[in-house]
Amino acid sequence: MYTNNLIIRPAVPGDAKDLISIYAPYVKETAVTFEYDVPDIPEFQRRIKQTLNRYPYLVAEEGETIVGYAYAGPFHTRAAYDWSCEISIYLKKDRRRQGLGKTLYKTLESVLAAQNILNVYACIAAPKEEDPYLTEDSMRFHSHMGFRLTGRFISCGYKFSRWYDMVWMEKQIGPHQTSQPPVRSFDEVKDFFF
Repeated sequence: MYTNNLIIRPAVPGDAKDLISIYAPYVKETAVTFEYDVPDIPEFQRRIKQTLNRYPYLVAEEGETIVGYAYAGPFHTRAAYDWSCEISIYLKKDRRRQGLGKTLYKTLESVLAAQNILNVYACIAAPKEEDPYLTEDSMRFHSHMGFRLTGRFISCGYKFSRWYDMVWMEKQIGPHQTSQPPVRSFDEVKDFFF
């Protein structure tokens, strides 16, 4: 998918090094992710491949530079949850607040809707007070994108010698029916988009 000079395309394992360069500052400098250690290239490649077995893993490129990525994954493993998924997004720090996140998420939601996914969830680290490692920016972004707060878990994440809350936000992107069509894999729909 092309938007101005931005290209959104499926990730490939060869993107791992570039994606790690975007993700690493979030791991090392923030509580946005509760991961302590930056994954190595083989681990990131494994994650990309595993995601693409069923869900979209999208990158945003400008020229030859990857400037952000977003992906979906299972919300829960039980069959009844098939129509729901969890989504995540990471942008280069100098590319925030420029519409890139909105473009990536809208594309991701369109692909997921074509897969017959109905509910998307975001698991978001939340500060208890003003904090040098975490703001409420992600919560505000998701709210702006039409998500609503559905729950808050208190002091469930520990990083940088501090306790953080975690919130769940949700958005419904499709109609819920009595006879619901089955979920399709990313492979079944990607040619309509890319």
